[in-house]
Amino acid sequence: MNGASREALAAARERLDALTDNTSVDAAKLAGELAAVTALLDREVSLRRVLTDPAQSGEAKALLAARLLSGQVGGEAADLVSGMVRNRWSRSRDLVDAIEELADTADLTAAQQAGVLDDVEDEVFRFGRIVASDTGLRSALTDRSASVSAKSRLLSSLLGGKAQPVTERLVVRLVAQPRGRSLEAGLESLSKLAAARRDRMVAVVTTAVPLTDQQKQRLGAALAKLYGRQMHLNLEVDPEVLGGIQVQIGDEVINGTIADRLEEATRRMAG
Repeated sequence: MNGASREALAAARERLDALTDNTSVDAAKLAGELAAVTALLDREVSLRRVLTDPAQSGEAKALLAARLLSGQVGGEAADLVSGMVRNRWSRSRDLVDAIEELADTADLTAAQQAGVLDDVEDEVFRFGRIVASDTGLRSALTDRSASVSAKSRLLSSLLGGKAQPVTERLVVRLVAQPRGRSLEAGLESLSKLAAARRDRMVAVVTTAVPLTDQQKQRLGAALAKLYGRQMHLNLEVDPEVLGGIQVQIGDEVINGTIADRLEEATRRMAG
């Protein structure tokens, strides 16, 4: 993608990250709904052209998307897609490619939340090697005359119970909806998305008052340097921390709040 589409995709990725950083959002469910929207827009060429028509206002296109998706997908998926069509896209196909990428990323986020992202990345890679070395299997999975259900059954026999459910979902979706890509190219794309997801960390930052933009930038840079990986800050304000800052990254908590120091002092006095 280039130009307007690249900028629109970057904005959509940020919105997806903000959604899936919230643990109340079911990332796997969101992935399935975004995949369904991908299939719809891939099939309905005229619809995706309307949703990316630069002559129409972003608000009008967002309202149309919201009406079409209402009751068909959850609120998070509908809001995400509505936000995407507000932006400009260089080509109508770019919108569909972007939604598909978000669907895959949401599934990979679900794997990350479950602590199995490394397994998924390895399984996708190894499946790609198997396909590359088995021309019969590749032919069966890419045969246009074969039904999707037949291909899904084949994949289930190969991956069911032997790979993570996320891996199976991703591969089945790729085989069922190749969208003009070769199987090898699709698997390589999934591997890259998984690697990018693995290199991203989320820090839940709790402060008594909102941080300024400068403070957020300094904190993000310091944490990225400390952990050697890209860091996304999920900011929360809690007046009960009484100043200072608390940072949680995975199971690790860095606590520098005044409230925590008071509790520690109380424990020492009691002891």
